[in-house]
Amino acid sequence: MRESFERAQVVGASPETAWETLLDFRQVASWISIVGDAEELVPLQRYRAVLEDRLGPFKLRADLDVRLSDLREGESVMATAAGEDRQVASRISIQATLAITPSGTGTEISVRGAYEVLGRVASLGAGSIRKKAERVLDDFFGRAAEALAG
Repeated sequence: MRESFERAQVVGASPETAWETLLDFRQVASWISIVGDAEELVPLQRYRAVLEDRLGPFKLRADLDVRLSDLREGESVMATAAGEDRQVASRISIQATLAITPSGTGTEISVRGAYEVLGRVASLGAGSIRKKAERVLDDFFGRAAEALAG
């Protein structure tokens, strides 16, 4: 199952503050309820995180390898993450581009990309997985709005 997403929100913080905050991997990971342990391996390049969640009858725990690329300072960065949960024979991959642009007295944060879920967890159906992904985006943007209120 592969699904695209796109979302944007204006926050009160300056572009400089927003950019600095959004590149703090541990802080951003803490905004997403299904992400557990987060570790920086190579600053602004490579990270590790644990994705933990319950989807229907499955308890998913996948170690994610996260890589940043296409960094345009103060503007955008691409993140890719991939991992596998061998217990439930499922694989997840995510590719997303995070961008910021000045907007009035604040900053517009936008995220667009796609995720793919394969294996037993995907058998739950696109609807359940889509709802979970929407909740993850809600978590991210809700906490970003709080942290970057200005």
